[in-house]
Amino acid sequence: MRGKEAMVSIIDRIKADPLLLSVLIGLLAMGFIIMSSATLHLGAKVYNNAFHYPLRQLLHIGLGLIAGAIILMINMTFWQKISPWLFIAGLGLLVVVLIPGVGIKVNGSVRWLSLGGLRIQVSEIVKLTTVIYMAGYVTKYKESVRTSAHGLVKPLLLFAFSCFLLLKEPDFGSAVVILTIALGMMFISGARIWQFVILLFAVAILAGLLVYFSPYRMLRVVSFLDPWADPLNSGFQLTQALIAFGRGEWLGVGLGSGLQKLFYLPEAHTDFLFSVLSEELGLLGVVSVILLYSMLVWRTFVIGLKAEKADQDFLAYVAYGLGIWFGFQAFINMGVNMGMLPTKGLTLPLMSYGGGSMIVMCSAISLLFRVNSEITEIQANTPKGNAAWATGL
Repeated sequence: MRGKEAMVSIIDRIKADPLLLSVLIGLLAMGFIIMSSATLHLGAKVYNNAFHYPLRQLLHIGLGLIAGAIILMINMTFWQKISPWLFIAGLGLLVVVLIPGVGIKVNGSVRWLSLGGLRIQVSEIVKLTTVIYMAGYVTKYKESVRTSAHGLVKPLLLFAFSCFLLLKEPDFGSAVVILTIALGMMFISGARIWQFVILLFAVAILAGLLVYFSPYRMLRVVSFLDPWADPLNSGFQLTQALIAFGRGEWLGVGLGSGLQKLFYLPEAHTDFLFSVLSEELGLLGVVSVILLYSMLVWRTFVIGLKAEKADQDFLAYVAYGLGIWFGFQAFINMGVNMGMLPTKGLTLPLMSYGGGSMIVMCSAISLLFRVNSEITEIQANTPKGNAAWATGL
């Protein structure tokens, strides 16, 4: 009976936001279809099974939905209580992955742990713990964040350590995303503009120095500015992506008919899935995906605003943090694919192939469903005379 009641509770919490549910289904479905198209030939060649990657991605989505269902049953006060320890656990994973023989090395980077045959990128977990930790921090120390530089700098010491560990992997892209989440949440919580600008300027200078004194990062920037100068070497990935966009035109060449995925475009099913989509579905597909992500980010901020008006600061900042994360990472991935930004190894949320990424992203979306459902319950239990804040959203 308890199992049945839990299932009903999960369904009710999901049904509380049909728009968010529609966006989630749209991104998962479109991502799975394009990812399958991008990997049928690869599975046939490497594993003698064309459906190797689609079947594994279905498993990843299933595990993600199971993880999400579990999170939907956990009260948000639990996450608030353990938020500091959760972030420390994330830092511990960043240390563990760097231990020789423990972390898995792929393309020169040690970013993954293997758990039961499932490869999990540790930085994805840290992004989620960053949102929860910062939500707890700015809720508890809101006045300090708003009135003193100490309130801004204090949490950044932990993030400086996490970024140091990420750069040892190396994973510069994830370090940028994590810092953006932290800084964005402090800005939304009311940090003084002049202090925030100084802090942002200092971070930008440090990032610039890291690029300048790192030959391979500098090469990525140079090749990004003019990929056609060396199209067969440093600019190969970007030029192939741009060719895919050019071939797609308005309506694409047709689902499954793309050529760039056929061993021309590296990482076609992960980092450059958006290029495959642009070639096969054209501008129409590109605009559709951008609209879906825009709706996702917009919905997170609507939920955050509703929570803030209900004086539920922790819930509000969790929603805001998730919105910053989803929006910024999707923007970076799409910008890289379109040649607007230097190449970074960031997946397209809820669409790219990968077990760890899919599980963490589904968990994050479930956290958003939980925030919305708790606010809806508060709204339903508040007398109408005291619920003016809840109208219109």
